[in-house]
Amino acid sequence: MKKFFAAIVAMMLAVPSFAQFASGGFELDKNNVYYGARMGLNLARMSGDIDHNSMKAGLNLGGVVGLRVSSSSPVFLESGFYYTQRGGKEGDNKMTIKYLEIPLVLKYGIKATDDIAVLPFAGPYFSYGIGGRIKGKAYDLDGSVMGKVDTSSFNFVNHADMGLKVGCGVEYDMLYMEAGYQFGIANIADDDAIDGTVHGNALFINFGVNF
Repeated sequence: MKKFFAAIVAMMLAVPSFAQFASGGFELDKNNVYYGARMGLNLARMSGDIDHNSMKAGLNLGGVVGLRVSSSSPVFLESGFYYTQRGGKEGDNKMTIKYLEIPLVLKYGIKATDDIAVLPFAGPYFSYGIGGRIKGKAYDLDGSVMGKVDTSSFNFVNHADMGLKVGCGVEYDMLYMEAGYQFGIANIADDDAIDGTVHGNALFINFGVNF
């Protein structure tokens, strides 16, 4: 976690050097395309017929591109490509799932001041798991520890996932910050391992820059 926060600080300190070469961000009153870099934190959990329903911290890292889609309103369509870590935990057991993710969200720009824009957004996301582990301890019926658990997450859940992403961003010049929640819609439970449904959810906080 120390390395994660150090990376965020380094990125924020680097912004003034970018500002020498670009005006930064997008303007609500113009037709345009914008690009952005994002880094942040997931607090993820699993819901449904699985025990890993406590929040677990993970990394968000990606890039985005946005396009204005209305000539009369500040409406933008944003997509991108993320590496993201989700999963959940229960007691000593932690499930980590590493995803490649493509979101597709609509943003509406609200001019708060001459320098600040507020951008609520919503839309679907599509993810594919590229790795993951479940680590922890196995317990007997009497509560005694039987041994360690270290196995692939995909022994219990499927690789593909999709859901709904909602939240709100704030932009000041090139600086951007957003927070929101991802609601897992797809049932990612492996039918051979879990008799029921499992959904992946996450609270996220991202920082970044727009160009």
